[in-house]
Amino acid sequence: MIEDGSPAPLGATPDNDGTNFALYSEVAQRVELCLFDEAGRPLARHGLPGTTGPVWHGYLPGCRPGQRYGYRVHGIFHPAEGLRCNPNKLLIDPYARSLAGRFRWHKAVFDSNDLDSAPYLPKCVVVGSLDEPPNNRPRIPWPEMIYYEANVRGFTMRHPAVASEDRGKFAGLRNAEVIDYLKALGITSLELMPVHAFIDEHHLAKQGLRNFWGYNSISFFAPSPRYAQSDAIAEFRDMVRCLHDAGIEVVLDVVYNHTAEGDSNGPTLGFRGIDNLAYYRTEPDSPNDYVNDTGTGNTINVDHPAVQQLVLDSLHYWHRDMGVDGFRFDLATVLGRTRHGFSQQHPLLDAISEDDSLYDAVMVAEPWDPGPGGYQLGCFPNRWSEWNDRFRDDVRRFWRGDDGMASNFAKRLHGSGDLFERNNRPPSASVNLVTSHDGFTLADVVSYEHRHNEANGEDNKDGHSHNFSSNYGVEGPTDDAGILALRRRQRLNMLATLLVSQGTPLLLAGDEFGNSQLGNNNAYAQDNETSWLDWSLLDEDPDFVEQVRTLIHLRREEPLLRSVHYLHGKSEIRWQTPAGTKMAAKNWRDAQAFSLLLGDGELVVLINGSGADAAFSLPGEDYEVLFATERSLAADAAETVLPGLSVAVLRQPGVRKTATARSASES
Repeated sequence: MIEDGSPAPLGATPDNDGTNFALYSEVAQRVELCLFDEAGRPLARHGLPGTTGPVWHGYLPGCRPGQRYGYRVHGIFHPAEGLRCNPNKLLIDPYARSLAGRFRWHKAVFDSNDLDSAPYLPKCVVVGSLDEPPNNRPRIPWPEMIYYEANVRGFTMRHPAVASEDRGKFAGLRNAEVIDYLKALGITSLELMPVHAFIDEHHLAKQGLRNFWGYNSISFFAPSPRYAQSDAIAEFRDMVRCLHDAGIEVVLDVVYNHTAEGDSNGPTLGFRGIDNLAYYRTEPDSPNDYVNDTGTGNTINVDHPAVQQLVLDSLHYWHRDMGVDGFRFDLATVLGRTRHGFSQQHPLLDAISEDDSLYDAVMVAEPWDPGPGGYQLGCFPNRWSEWNDRFRDDVRRFWRGDDGMASNFAKRLHGSGDLFERNNRPPSASVNLVTSHDGFTLADVVSYEHRHNEANGEDNKDGHSHNFSSNYGVEGPTDDAGILALRRRQRLNMLATLLVSQGTPLLLAGDEFGNSQLGNNNAYAQDNETSWLDWSLLDEDPDFVEQVRTLIHLRREEPLLRSVHYLHGKSEIRWQTPAGTKMAAKNWRDAQAFSLLLGDGELVVLINGSGADAAFSLPGEDYEVLFATERSLAADAAETVLPGLSVAVLRQPGVRKTATARSASES
């Protein structure tokens, strides 16, 4: 017989004698706990007997870890008023740690009918206490971070050293050769695209396509069964342990802005049927309709205290119990949204920033959403860093040869102080990127001028149309040796820019060896070779990978490239013309070539964005070349000739660390 139990903690919490179940719902009139066997067949139903405010709870003696379950919520079904309780729909526990079985599209998953949805939904699983994760966090200082964005599945599906059963799984990322590759490349922090349990959108399923990216969550706690062989929790934690042992942090891309339940015509999977008005933001004059600040059909209601607590509890779980080192928040502007717009002091942002248990967690915002006033780059709290798309666009445009880009380009090299320094934030607040999962790969930035997303089934209307890319004469693949050489050069120039700029660099997995998506700049539905990294490219141009590795290690070895504060004054930073004179305002208007001097000239970065050679005068003697797009470059203080479309980094021999450098290395 089920007992009253406790209202806390929310979710399913087992002990030696049974399991406590607790569910938040302000609108429920009755809540049923439904039990299932391992085959998904119904076993029993129990009404939760206890209520404490809006929390329904019950304790079931004899219920053990491994038990499958779900909820049915009885109450008013009146969508026009935002009330969507339908006890015919099995509901996923928002706090479920594990899900078993797969989701299947069927008319029963929609709440406009009385069909039982249980056969078509995954079942929640009671999870026992977890051992504490090993205390081996790398704890990389911000100035030393090298981020690397990857998809769990896409990263290893074609990796020759990964066993077939491990490919596309958490287990694939713990492979010794995979980890050795990341270490050798110089990666400190692996940012994984969403691993929360997710489903395929209805329109994809009808076309035989699958969601590859993972931004369609049905749970904020359960790791996706797609990425596991059997035990997703254990396999995820083992992956984290192995990466930590190698000195590599794990950062998760988390999606707390919307769910897979979509718009008012979407499926009922959990939140909608539990308490629609608490979990989602609805239109004030039309509660049946969702506010769509995410562009996905719904927006999580972060103004509600229960939702704020859900997000915090999820972060605590992933950081404390699963061992994750930090988070990248998808469409993070939503987390600061009120009904009146974005607020840096939103209670949820404040709670995340001030939470003592998250003090050592990395916090990175994607500082925009599609809603009104959604672009908030540079506006997040001091605790946070932010993806900087201005860096991406300005760097691409400069190297493409767009007019008047030198000044903006220099601002990005400086760490985007125009965006972050005004709020007393350090250069590391700018997470610099040239590419990411969302858009062209680097190889495609220099190979395509137009998106080629036909395979997504949306008539090539999806994805960005402003890519600031160039094909250099031929759209897509070519055998022209001159074009191929130019494309290679430009890829290296952009990666060099990324890695010599102040701020925190983010690389897209595969860019270091020329991975292409054949011009698809929105490959969210391409769970196939379009998106799976082609590791055979490593053998086609090993020297390019070696040059990227050189750049990464140069950055890690040269603190002047990663200052903890914005550089100002002649002793810290100087911008000069190739002739060695100070860059004046008139020079910036049409400049294509200039130099950046750091540490009173100890380190020099030469930039030539023109198509012609440029002769540079250097301020000191006997510079050594640490990196050059053109490997044969020789430094001469009297006149160093930098070929067109080139980057070079020079250093005075024997000069290592200034006061600025020491501050970076000691941070």
